Amino acid sequence: METKERVLTEETGEDVIVTPAEEEEKVLPEADHSESGEAGAEDAGAEVIEFSEANETEDADAAASVTRDVPVDTKEAAEAAEEAAEARGLDIEAALELVEEKRYATLRQMLRDAEPADIAELFYELPKQQYAVVFRILPKELAAEVFVELDSDLQQILIESFSDLELRDVLDELYMDDAADLVEEMPANVVKRILQNVTPEARKIVNELLKYPEDSAGSIMTTEFVRLKQDMTVDDAIALIRKVAIDKETIYTCYVTDRDSHLIGVVTVKDLLCAAHDAKIADIMEDHVISVNTLEDKEDVAATISKYDALALPVVDAENRLVGIVTVDDAIDVMQDEAEEDFAKMNAMLPTEKAYLRTSPWELYRSRIVWLLLLMISATFTGMIIASFEDALKATVLAMFIPMLMDTGGNSGSQASVTVIRAISLGEVEFTDIMRIIWKEMRVALLCGGSLAVVAFGKIFLVDKLIMGQDITVPVALVVCLTLLATVFCAKMLGCTLPLIASKLGFDPAVMASPFITTIVDAVSLVVFFTLATVLLHV
Repeated sequence: METKERVLTEETGEDVIVTPAEEEEKVLPEADHSESGEAGAEDAGAEVIEFSEANETEDADAAASVTRDVPVDTKEAAEAAEEAAEARGLDIEAALELVEEKRYATLRQMLRDAEPADIAELFYELPKQQYAVVFRILPKELAAEVFVELDSDLQQILIESFSDLELRDVLDELYMDDAADLVEEMPANVVKRILQNVTPEARKIVNELLKYPEDSAGSIMTTEFVRLKQDMTVDDAIALIRKVAIDKETIYTCYVTDRDSHLIGVVTVKDLLCAAHDAKIADIMEDHVISVNTLEDKEDVAATISKYDALALPVVDAENRLVGIVTVDDAIDVMQDEAEEDFAKMNAMLPTEKAYLRTSPWELYRSRIVWLLLLMISATFTGMIIASFEDALKATVLAMFIPMLMDTGGNSGSQASVTVIRAISLGEVEFTDIMRIIWKEMRVALLCGGSLAVVAFGKIFLVDKLIMGQDITVPVALVVCLTLLATVFCAKMLGCTLPLIASKLGFDPAVMASPFITTIVDAVSLVVFFTLATVLLHV
């Protein structure tokens, strides 16, 4: 579909619509001859000019008029936007056809302009025997960027198919933090081969990064950043950046250190470009620097980057010496991994790093069976409670209300727990806020429980008694409603406190989410239900 542009005739100022082809050939559509054939002939030969920003400045009123008069084809605009979105990505199906037909020259040309993440998606669709073939047709720098986007299993397959020279080329293009991640995820025999093919300097840096705890800032930082001295001039700094930029992960934010590598300030490229060429770095740098320690939890680091909208965050050791930086892309990866981990735990599964379609049934089984066994065993207590009140169930119609009470209690507890878990993960609350949280949830519980009890009382008599014909008395309805109120209250209290207690004890608060809370609340609701029934109904 050709994109149409709004243009003006130079002589008349009339608005017309032309396609790029018409504009290139300077051909106008037929002019309107309703008033004068001669005028139309003159307009047909008029030169076409684009409606530019300069025209708007010279005649804003005329421009506004033209904009109002031009009809907008929303359907065509939507189609154009859709085509543009498709053009931005890699056509996986077309690429697979080229691989099947062995048209590697055409495929190489197609992949050269694609994004590394899109090319990585292509690899997941390829047959295993084609991994190395397609990887080898990529330009060296692009190949390294694609390699980082692949999961560890596919990386291992590629490494095993590489020659030492090919492996060395890939490793030379990796940033140090990516190389450390690669070494950490590979089996021992692959790690040995990797370390044999990196430079001694790179091997030393990788080993240093691997010494930090797995969930610390040191484990996700990179050592490739621009380091400046405070006595440099702006010209000296820019010259240094030009010299080392190709090997650095980011150059927008530069870090100023003293002779002992202590962090004393930061300066951005914008600051350098806006300053006088002979200005000293010490005069333009920002000396109030937000930094993190190497042993700080990586989740806290990601939260700090998010809070201050930083592109990178300096990492210092116990003596405030700059040892690396954490970039925003690594922070996003941390946030995504933690969100996936919490989601898995909140749904009674062990976390997995693989995509669903690339996870084997055995791996899915292992991630689910542990929690299922735990919850099944814990549900035994619920059965014991019901068995101990078997006589009460036989004597009344109480049994029909058990599902409603258990489900309502579980849902209420889940609402409270998920809300508190989210607040904990965002740093909004901590254990010292427990009394404020309990007071808030108490009021919410009474409001929710009271509303549900009133609705349940009406439902019991209108639906259960009148329509379904159940023999339900007012005392029975009262027991159900009071139980509902008490269950919601208990569920909210458990839901808001257990995640805080788990966090205080050093456990992941996500463990105290829906399945766990529901199992506990089920038992609590039954105990309350049958206790009230015994007291009020004498069963």
